[in-house]
Amino acid sequence: MRIGAHVRQDDDPIGAGEALGADIVQLFLTDPQKWNKLTPHPRTEQILASPIDVVVHSSYVINVASLNNRIRIPSRKSVTEQAKAAADIGAIGLVVHGGHVRDGEDAAEGFANWRKLFEREADKGGFAVPILIENTAGGDAAMARRFDDIARLWDEVGEFGAGFCLDTCHAWAGGEDLVGVVERVKAITGRIDLVHLNNSRDEFDSARDRHANLADGTIDAAVLAEIVRAADAPVILETPADGIADDLAYLRENT
Repeated sequence: MRIGAHVRQDDDPIGAGEALGADIVQLFLTDPQKWNKLTPHPRTEQILASPIDVVVHSSYVINVASLNNRIRIPSRKSVTEQAKAAADIGAIGLVVHGGHVRDGEDAAEGFANWRKLFEREADKGGFAVPILIENTAGGDAAMARRFDDIARLWDEVGEFGAGFCLDTCHAWAGGEDLVGVVERVKAITGRIDLVHLNNSRDEFDSARDRHANLADGTIDAAVLAEIVRAADAPVILETPADGIADDLAYLRENT
């Protein structure tokens, strides 16, 4: 079982991972809040040579589902470019949020836009790394908050080999029971490729995405440990930095 964390030191992810004793690290390849042009990672050789696995989280500004051309078109381009950049550092995948349409818009068009992304890339030979779609915490017009919506999304993208990233805080805040969550997700997607293991600062179905350390939030830490055991997938902690070492220790002792 590979356990690690999102590292804030994107310029030296392997050094940060080694300091934590992590088996895997997650990083951004560009400012997640901007549409910046990608540049080669300055430590590519070190990352490729390290036994620590890496996964890349795509930019937050990406919204593949959007009906707004000025958002959707650069989003498609960014997914392709960031997948290529992730492959260049040997990443196991690119995590992309499910995105959303605006209130009052037809959600079916948002799901169709996800399909178009995969169809267009399939015509070019496919993405350079697996695309791991992540469930999100809030928004009634989200593509991947409620599991019935994830089922609609998978009807569109499942045949293209889309991967799934389960975020526990997002599922809890999104109103999905975490007991038996692995089995429910796999019944929809057939897979869990990555777990973002996060406790929540807020109550169930709050629609608020505020992560907490494993022992400090509103989710029973034992339930989180059971998810790790059941998912049998790499685990990334996105919990507050001051408590990540304790979170890693808890997982190693309880999974």
